[in-house]
Amino acid sequence: MQRHYSSRQFSQKPIVTYGIIAITLVTFGLQVFFGGSENIESLIIMGAKFNELIIYNNEWWRLITPIFLHIGVPHLLFNMLVVYFLGQQIEFIFGHVRFALLYLFSGLMGNAFSFAFNTSLSAGASTAIFGLFVSTIVLSKLFPHVRELGMLARQYGMLIFLNIVFSFMSGGVDNMGHIGGLVGGYLISYALSVKHTDHNPLHNRFTNIGIFLH
Repeated sequence: MQRHYSSRQFSQKPIVTYGIIAITLVTFGLQVFFGGSENIESLIIMGAKFNELIIYNNEWWRLITPIFLHIGVPHLLFNMLVVYFLGQQIEFIFGHVRFALLYLFSGLMGNAFSFAFNTSLSAGASTAIFGLFVSTIVLSKLFPHVRELGMLARQYGMLIFLNIVFSFMSGGVDNMGHIGGLVGGYLISYALSVKHTDHNPLHNRFTNIGIFLH
């Protein structure tokens, strides 16, 4: 019985969120080692989105690796704080595997949009984070009876709007990467949760979601 309880307790911990943060911090340390997190050569070596290498060297993995790279300490700290707080909530709802798929697919789609519409070098977890933002809106539509999801959707919906508006008003922001993250997050969230029957594991999580979100 105690072993079963320990296993259940472990399964409820946001291990994917913690893993993402750990990988990102280690990667940031490597960036510094290779010349600095704001050094272009270091960013390219570590796998930033760089269109020329994707096109001419077929380095398509550069559509994933930028999710774990950051340009400067403020960029890193802001994104990791968002991942820490929002990631725990979304991982609790979706479960470990679905949450990992949501994060990676949103980031992939964001970098694909960036590759298609932006020639600048880019890196950062914001592509994946925008996917997490929009997942709350999808869930609130699929599960309208869960009041807490509606509250989350309104909060993050406003955050999406403000981020998009301000990013278009300021320079140096990969707007298309953010939009791609929204598109990817929206699509994968539906794919992961559209079968909202009584046997869907997501329904079981909503039993205690009010306690968790408060």
